[in-house]
Amino acid sequence: MKIITSSITIILLVFSFSACNNNLDEMLYTEVTDDQLSYTNAYQATGILYANMREFFDHHNWAGVQETSSDELVMPANASGWDDGGIYKRIHLHTWNSENEQMSAMWNSFYKGVINANRIISLFDEDKIPLSDGLTKEGILAEVRVIRAFFYWLICDNFGEAPLVTAVDTELPAKVSRAELFQFIISEINTAIPALSKDNSQQFYGRFNKWAAKALLANVLLNAEVYSGTSAWQECIQQCDDVITSGKYSLNANFRDIFTTNNEHSPEIIFAIPFEETVGGGFLFHMFSWHASLKAKANMQATPWGAGSAMAVPQFIDTYDPTDERLADTWLMGPQYAADGKTPLLGAYDRAGKPLVFTKDIPDGLYTGESEGYRMNKFSVKMGAMYNLDNDFPFFRYADILLMKAECLLRSGNSDEAATLVNQVRARAFKKDPQKALITGNELQQNSRYHYGYVEDYNLVDEGNTTPVQYGRMLDELGWEFAWEGHRRRDMIRFSIFTQKSWLSHKPNGDYRITFPIPQQTINSNPNLTQNQGY
Repeated sequence: MKIITSSITIILLVFSFSACNNNLDEMLYTEVTDDQLSYTNAYQATGILYANMREFFDHHNWAGVQETSSDELVMPANASGWDDGGIYKRIHLHTWNSENEQMSAMWNSFYKGVINANRIISLFDEDKIPLSDGLTKEGILAEVRVIRAFFYWLICDNFGEAPLVTAVDTELPAKVSRAELFQFIISEINTAIPALSKDNSQQFYGRFNKWAAKALLANVLLNAEVYSGTSAWQECIQQCDDVITSGKYSLNANFRDIFTTNNEHSPEIIFAIPFEETVGGGFLFHMFSWHASLKAKANMQATPWGAGSAMAVPQFIDTYDPTDERLADTWLMGPQYAADGKTPLLGAYDRAGKPLVFTKDIPDGLYTGESEGYRMNKFSVKMGAMYNLDNDFPFFRYADILLMKAECLLRSGNSDEAATLVNQVRARAFKKDPQKALITGNELQQNSRYHYGYVEDYNLVDEGNTTPVQYGRMLDELGWEFAWEGHRRRDMIRFSIFTQKSWLSHKPNGDYRITFPIPQQTINSNPNLTQNQGY
């Protein structure tokens, strides 16, 4: 990102500001003093909350877990390493436990955001943070409450039952039910929305305005049946309609343009998490997916780690129409060349000295050759890229709004109207053959194209559960559009297949795994907490 507005600059510069003791394994929910949270203006105060979000995007935090626990991505070991005590393998196999470091990474990141938000709300209530730039106390408090609801949504989605803490002076808390967390999140967002700005200018880029809050609310409502036992399709449609009729956002003409550097000008991005390679780092998909030889592909200043690991599950790739432009725009495949486009890049391990050619098929989800598996191509890696990418992460975008509404219509019996919205999104993926972009409502109700089953030595040897996926083609559409964006685990749970189907080396391992365990150190430090069911 080259051009950064003043408010985003503040958000990025507070990256190194430590707002509290980050070791939440010790459950320090309250012990933060005012002198540790001293702000000179409201932007600085909210900035630390947005900065918390940049922790999500490495290989052992939220982004890595959402994708590699699903049927989309896997992180196998190879000759360069990538076993790390089996922590990635266990995510693919659904054999994780409360000691997996990914659990602590997510828990700590989410609750750090909650704790910071609680303290900042308290400081605003006590008029200890100056307002400036035309901001109102009502408006800034509404923004912080939505940010806190965002963190609680991630807690609810990933952990289910968890503590609900809203004050700075709180004893060690017990858990509340997932349904209670869901109701709190809905209430908080609805209460805050009237006071939020309708502006979607660069001043509000990377911040929760009214439309970003509605996108968040729509996502929560889309999963209402998972969280509370009762669906909310019409309520989700209403939030999507509000964003659509606002006229503030539109689809990018080109899919790739959403994910480049300087993507803060995309008309499609409703809420982004901004990154900047030197003062706002943390976005490093290329470092754990790319092979080290690809350093020369972009004349990078950093070297990707070993042979890389994060790669596509071949069964997921097989669902694409070969002419869908999102296939090549999302996945790095085939022969790899240096920045001149001519010099072949070479392997360094099991294919040492041989041309590096990324192939689709992998033997299983546990160990691969260095050139096996399609890698990340969705977020562009600019020439001279550093350890941290300069791209912003589009957490909510307009295609999300259209496809959420489409899914709710489909589930409500309005399949033709749903298809019209899906076709709007598909159109840019089939520019060379517009007829292929058209799908019918009846097709959206059909089974997924995904050939589920257990794989050994490149071959599917056990299909496992073969029950057709209801609205499976809708799930496919979501997969093609949102790969690498943290959607897949959540979508699979909503479509009732996350704990039912087999893929690659994964076999079903218990319905309780739709949520993750509370980190063991957290359980040990708080006698009022009990572990989630099944763990």
